[in-house]
Amino acid sequence: MAAPLELSCWGGGWGLPSVHSESLVVMAYAKFSGAPLKVKVIDNTWRGSRGDVPILTTEDNIVSQPAKILNFLRKQKYNADYELSAKQGADTLAYIALIEEKLLPAVLHTFWVESDNYFSVTRPWFASRIPFPLSLILPGRMSKGALNRILLTRGEPPLYHLREVEAQIYRDAKECLNLLSNRLGTSQFFFGDTPSTLDAYVFGFLAPLYKVRFPKGQLQGHLQRLSNLCRFCDDILHSYFRLSLGDG
Repeated sequence: MAAPLELSCWGGGWGLPSVHSESLVVMAYAKFSGAPLKVKVIDNTWRGSRGDVPILTTEDNIVSQPAKILNFLRKQKYNADYELSAKQGADTLAYIALIEEKLLPAVLHTFWVESDNYFSVTRPWFASRIPFPLSLILPGRMSKGALNRILLTRGEPPLYHLREVEAQIYRDAKECLNLLSNRLGTSQFFFGDTPSTLDAYVFGFLAPLYKVRFPKGQLQGHLQRLSNLCRFCDDILHSYFRLSLGDG
């Protein structure tokens, strides 16, 4: 009998099983590959001290970070990519690198750095799921971590030219969304009729941007005009998560 797989992750809202992109990547991949994950949603009884989820726990292993978790699942024979050609496998790696370089900084900025969004949506949501007194500390720490991650990806000295950095990351993210939209075209998934790792990554990063209601959402507005990417998110939510939707 296979060892039980438990995924600790941030929960959902706005019709999403998780509002956290990296948690959502793993949850989607598990659905696509048939991995029998038991999802343990973080709530205000959480005993962890850091926000470094998702975390996969088995009888013998603790694995964090989406790429490492997905590699672990593949070794357990839960492989969503077994039908892909070598070229499609290479394309997957290239597009994931593009997403992490060009789209991730703008998603982090939208959630964690844009002050109206952070104080009215992101901070209250995460604080409500973190035990006191960590709820007073951890969201701010996560916001600073997001800012540092953005500046690191841009190669900028901390806090220099932040306005220029902000303008550039949104230009890059819109270009990335356009490339993803063109690559998807009218197909259901990025490589045909069945979802793969790339679909899990695109869904994980786009669905929160698409569904969470922010007071300021310039990137959100751009995504909403790319109807095939919105349809892609809606189809995955309906086909794979319809029994677990809700505000968590």
